[in-house]
Amino acid sequence: MNESSRSDEHVDRLPDDLNAVDNVLPFKFPDNSRRRIPGYIYIACGLVVAVLSNVRDDAVLLNGGLAAGGIVLVVFGLVCLSSGWRMRIDEQAALERAGGAVGFAIGHASAQQVWRGLRSRPTWRVLCYSDEDPPKRRGLVLVDAIDGEVVQKLVQDADETWE
Repeated sequence: MNESSRSDEHVDRLPDDLNAVDNVLPFKFPDNSRRRIPGYIYIACGLVVAVLSNVRDDAVLLNGGLAAGGIVLVVFGLVCLSSGWRMRIDEQAALERAGGAVGFAIGHASAQQVWRGLRSRPTWRVLCYSDEDPPKRRGLVLVDAIDGEVVQKLVQDADETWE
Protein backbone atom coordinates (compact mmCIF):
# COMPACT_ATOMS: atom_id res chain seq x y z
CA MET A 1 0.00 0.00 0.00
CA ASN A 2 1.38 3.38 -0.89
CA GLU A 3 1.22 6.52 1.26
CA SER A 4 -1.56 8.24 -0.72
CA SER A 5 -3.99 5.33 -0.29
CA ARG A 6 -3.30 5.21 3.46
CA SER A 7 -4.22 8.86 3.94
CA ASP A 8 -7.48 8.32 2.01
CA GLU A 9 -8.43 5.34 4.19
CA HIS A 10 -11.48 5.89 6.38
CA VAL A 11 -11.09 5.11 10.07
CA ASP A 12 -14.12 4.68 12.31
CA ARG A 13 -14.09 6.85 15.40
CA LEU A 14 -16.59 8.46 17.72
CA PRO A 15 -17.59 12.07 17.21
CA ASP A 16 -15.99 14.43 19.72
CA ASP A 17 -19.25 15.08 21.58
CA LEU A 18 -19.78 11.33 22.19
CA ASN A 19 -16.25 10.52 23.29
CA ALA A 20 -16.61 10.10 27.06
CA VAL A 21 -12.93 9.37 27.65
CA ASP A 22 -11.62 12.70 26.41
CA ASN A 23 -14.67 14.76 27.41
CA VAL A 24 -13.99 17.02 30.40
CA LEU A 25 -17.20 19.04 30.21
CA PRO A 26 -20.05 18.32 32.64
CA PHE A 27 -22.79 16.10 31.24
CA LYS A 28 -26.20 17.74 30.78
CA PHE A 29 -29.03 15.23 31.11
CA PRO A 30 -31.62 15.65 28.30
CA ASP A 31 -34.87 17.35 29.24
CA ASN A 32 -38.14 15.41 29.02
CA SER A 33 -39.81 18.30 27.21
CA ARG A 34 -38.19 17.01 24.01
CA ARG A 35 -41.07 14.48 23.91
CA ARG A 36 -43.32 17.29 22.69
CA ILE A 37 -41.61 17.49 19.28
CA PRO A 38 -42.61 13.98 18.12
CA GLY A 39 -45.98 14.56 19.79
CA TYR A 40 -46.72 17.46 17.45
CA ILE A 41 -45.50 15.38 14.49
CA TYR A 42 -47.78 12.45 15.44
CA ILE A 43 -50.78 14.75 15.81
CA ALA A 44 -50.14 16.45 12.45
CA CYS A 45 -49.66 13.14 10.63
CA GLY A 46 -52.70 11.62 12.32
CA LEU A 47 -54.90 14.54 11.33
CA VAL A 48 -53.67 14.42 7.74
CA VAL A 49 -54.30 10.68 7.54
CA ALA A 50 -57.76 10.96 9.15
CA VAL A 51 -58.79 13.78 6.81
CA LEU A 52 -57.45 11.99 3.73
CA SER A 53 -59.33 8.83 4.61
CA ASN A 54 -62.60 10.77 4.75
CA VAL A 55 -62.09 12.73 1.51
CA ARG A 56 -63.06 9.93 -0.84
CA ASP A 57 -65.26 7.06 0.22
CA ASP A 58 -64.82 5.03 -2.98
CA ALA A 59 -61.02 4.72 -2.86
CA VAL A 60 -59.63 1.30 -1.95
CA LEU A 61 -56.71 2.49 0.19
CA LEU A 62 -58.53 5.39 1.87
CA ASN A 63 -60.89 3.51 4.17
CA GLY A 64 -62.04 3.31 7.79
CA GLY A 65 -58.94 1.42 8.88
CA LEU A 66 -56.76 4.28 7.74
CA ALA A 67 -59.00 6.73 9.63
CA ALA A 68 -58.66 4.61 12.77
CA GLY A 69 -54.87 4.64 12.35
CA GLY A 70 -54.96 8.43 12.08
CA ILE A 71 -56.99 8.67 15.28
CA VAL A 72 -54.52 6.37 17.06
CA LEU A 73 -51.67 8.65 15.93
CA VAL A 74 -53.48 11.71 17.29
CA VAL A 75 -54.12 10.00 20.65
CA PHE A 76 -50.49 8.89 20.88
CA GLY A 77 -49.37 12.43 20.04
CA LEU A 78 -51.52 13.77 22.87
CA VAL A 79 -49.91 11.28 25.26
CA CYS A 80 -46.48 12.52 24.14
CA LEU A 81 -47.52 16.13 24.76
CA SER A 82 -48.98 15.21 28.14
CA SER A 83 -45.78 13.48 29.27
CA GLY A 84 -43.40 16.14 27.95
CA TRP A 85 -42.65 17.71 31.33
CA ARG A 86 -39.99 20.43 31.59
CA MET A 87 -37.47 19.36 34.24
CA ARG A 88 -36.40 22.16 36.57
CA ILE A 89 -34.32 20.02 38.93
CA ASP A 90 -31.11 18.46 37.57
CA GLU A 91 -29.25 15.53 39.12
CA GLN A 92 -26.97 17.80 41.20
CA ALA A 93 -29.94 19.58 42.78
CA ALA A 94 -31.61 16.19 43.37
CA LEU A 95 -28.50 15.00 45.21
CA GLU A 96 -28.58 18.12 47.40
CA ARG A 97 -32.28 17.65 48.24
CA ALA A 98 -31.73 13.98 48.99
CA GLY A 99 -28.91 14.94 51.36
CA GLY A 100 -31.28 17.18 53.27
CA ALA A 101 -33.94 14.47 53.40
CA VAL A 102 -31.89 11.55 54.75
CA GLY A 103 -30.50 13.37 57.77
CA PHE A 104 -26.85 12.33 57.49
CA ALA A 105 -23.79 13.58 55.63
CA ILE A 106 -23.56 11.87 52.26
CA GLY A 107 -20.40 10.24 50.95
CA HIS A 108 -21.02 8.21 47.81
CA ALA A 109 -24.25 8.82 45.90
CA SER A 110 -25.77 8.32 42.48
CA ALA A 111 -28.85 9.70 40.76
CA GLN A 112 -30.94 7.94 38.14
CA GLN A 113 -33.89 9.36 36.25
CA VAL A 114 -37.09 7.34 36.39
CA TRP A 115 -40.69 8.11 35.50
CA ARG A 116 -43.78 7.64 37.63
CA GLY A 117 -47.48 7.77 37.03
CA LEU A 118 -49.65 7.61 33.96
CA ARG A 119 -48.24 10.86 32.54
CA SER A 120 -44.62 9.75 33.13
CA ARG A 121 -43.62 12.47 35.57
CA PRO A 122 -39.79 12.58 35.69
CA THR A 123 -38.30 11.72 39.07
CA TRP A 124 -34.75 11.35 40.32
CA ARG A 125 -33.99 8.14 42.22
CA VAL A 126 -31.03 8.94 44.49
CA LEU A 127 -29.09 6.20 46.24
CA CYS A 128 -26.75 7.57 48.90
CA TYR A 129 -24.41 6.30 51.58
CA SER A 130 -23.12 8.05 54.68
CA ASP A 131 -19.62 9.49 54.55
CA GLU A 132 -18.03 7.12 57.10
CA ASP A 133 -15.60 4.44 55.96
CA PRO A 134 -17.27 1.96 55.75
CA PRO A 135 -20.68 3.62 55.45
CA LYS A 136 -23.01 3.03 58.41
CA ARG A 137 -26.23 4.39 56.84
CA ARG A 138 -27.79 4.35 53.40
CA GLY A 139 -30.80 6.00 51.85
CA LEU A 140 -32.99 5.81 48.78
CA VAL A 141 -34.76 9.07 47.98
CA LEU A 142 -37.21 9.91 45.16
CA VAL A 143 -37.02 13.59 44.21
CA ASP A 144 -39.54 15.10 41.77
CA ALA A 145 -37.63 16.55 38.80
CA ILE A 146 -40.22 19.26 38.19
CA ASP A 147 -40.74 20.90 41.58
CA GLY A 148 -37.97 19.31 43.71
CA GLU A 149 -40.35 17.76 46.23
CA VAL A 150 -39.08 14.68 48.06
CA VAL A 151 -41.68 12.09 47.05
CA GLN A 152 -40.41 9.14 49.12
CA LYS A 153 -37.41 8.24 51.22
CA LEU A 154 -36.08 5.13 52.82
CA VAL A 155 -33.20 5.33 55.31
CA GLN A 156 -31.66 2.32 57.00
CA ASP A 157 -28.46 0.99 58.51
CA ALA A 158 -25.95 -0.35 56.00
CA ASP A 159 -25.39 -3.82 57.41
CA GLU A 160 -23.18 -5.13 54.59
CA THR A 161 -19.70 -6.34 55.33
CA TRP A 162 -17.12 -4.19 53.54
CA GLU A 163 -13.77 -5.88 53.11
